[in-house]
Amino acid sequence: MPGEPSFTADVTVIGGGMAGMAASMHLAKAGLRVTCMEPESSGRQPVGESLDWATPDLLGAVGFSRDYLLTSHISTYKRHVTLQTSDGTSVEYAVSPWLADAPYRVELNTLHADRLTLDRELRERVASLGVNAVQDRVVSVERDGRRITAVRSASGGRYLSRWYVDASGGGTSLLAREFRLPFHQYGPRKVAMWSYFTVGTPSEGTTIYSEATPGKYLEWIWEIPISASTVSVGCVAPGESVKRERAQGLTVEDIFRRQLAKFPRFEPLLAETPGAVHVTSFQCRSYKGVTGPNWMIVGEAASLVDPVTSNGVSAALRHAEDASMLIVAARNRGALSRWGRGLYSLRVLQMGRFFNSGIEKLVYDWPLRDRLGLARAADIYTAAAWSINTLYSRFRPRRTVGTLAFTSLLSLLRMCAWVMRRMQGSMRPGYQED
Repeated sequence: MPGEPSFTADVTVIGGGMAGMAASMHLAKAGLRVTCMEPESSGRQPVGESLDWATPDLLGAVGFSRDYLLTSHISTYKRHVTLQTSDGTSVEYAVSPWLADAPYRVELNTLHADRLTLDRELRERVASLGVNAVQDRVVSVERDGRRITAVRSASGGRYLSRWYVDASGGGTSLLAREFRLPFHQYGPRKVAMWSYFTVGTPSEGTTIYSEATPGKYLEWIWEIPISASTVSVGCVAPGESVKRERAQGLTVEDIFRRQLAKFPRFEPLLAETPGAVHVTSFQCRSYKGVTGPNWMIVGEAASLVDPVTSNGVSAALRHAEDASMLIVAARNRGALSRWGRGLYSLRVLQMGRFFNSGIEKLVYDWPLRDRLGLARAADIYTAAAWSINTLYSRFRPRRTVGTLAFTSLLSLLRMCAWVMRRMQGSMRPGYQED
C-alpha cells in the first residue's frame, strides 16, 4: 500500500528467544543483514534452566564458553540428576566416566542456567553483531505459493527478505500454522508452575521429585540450583487436573504449594513467602516438513520437547545452527537446497519424536512404568536419551548417510519402546491396544 513502511534485510528472524537469538548470531557472523522481530518484552520468565550434556558446546558456538558461564555466575554445575520418589527411593544419574575417553570425549559435567541473565547477555551479543532488533509482532505472512515474499507486523510494518527463520515458539508456530504442516502430538496438554527460593547451600545437580501414583499419569517437581543462593522449584501436571482444581476455587499459588507439600524437602521453603508463581501451559508436538524454498522453522516452533528431558535448549541451539548453515550455503542461490531441507526436516522430526515418544511411553504414562517401577523406567529412558545426545553431538549427522543412519537408529529405539509397552500392557486383564 502507498505510504506503508517497508524494511529490507537478507534474513528476517521471527522470534527473539533462544533459537531466534542463536540463529541471528550465526547469520550475522556470516555477514548477512539480519532483522530479529520479537514482541515487546512482557517480563515473562523463560524456562529451560537444567541443561543437558550437549548444551555447553552449543552455547560455546555462539560465544558463551563453559568457563565464562561459570565465572560470570550465569551458570552452576550440574554434575548429576537425582530422582526422588515419595516412598523414599533416591536414584542418582550421572554420565558414565568412560565417555570422557576417546572417541567421545564428553565433558562429564553440564550446567544449570539463570535464564534471565543468560538471555539478557545473548541479546547484548546479538545487538553487538549489528542485528536489527525490532520489538513488534508478526501478524500475517505474504507468500507466492510456498515462497514467503514478506511478513507484516502489528504496527503496520512490512518486512521483506530473501530468507525467513521462524523461531516464534511452540505457542505460536507461525509458519507451521500458515502452511498447515502435519504434526505428531504427544501426551495431554500440561501446565508448569514455578517460583524461586533462597537457600543456603544448593546441590550441584538437578533433583526431580515424583509420587508416580499407580494407574495415574505422572506429575513431577523440579529443583534446579541456578545460582549459589537461588533454586528454581516448579511442578508439571496435566492441564485437566489443574483445570479441575481451579474450578474448585484454588489459585495457581494454592495448587503450586499443594504439590510441593507432598515432599518434606519443601517444608522449610514453603515456610517462607516465595516470589511470584509463574505459570505456562504447553503441548508437546513435532511438525513435519519444517522448511520451504526460502524459510526454515527452528526451536519450539518446529518441535517442542517435554521439559523433563532437559533437551529444549539443546534442540533450539542445534536447529539454529543447522538452519543458519543451510541459509549461508544458499546465499547466492534463489532457494534453499531441496535435499538439505529434507535432511534438516527429518532430523528435527525424528529427534523430537524420539524424546517425546520415549518419555511418554516409559515414564509419563502408567502401564509400562507401573510394571517396571519409576526408577527402572527412568533408567531405561535416561540411558537411551543420553546415548543419543552423545552420538548426535560427536558425529554431527548433517549429510545424507549420517542423517539416514541416525534417524534409523532413533526409529529402532522408538519401536523397542512401543514393543515393550505393548508386551507389558497385554499382560493386564482387559488390556486393549490404543
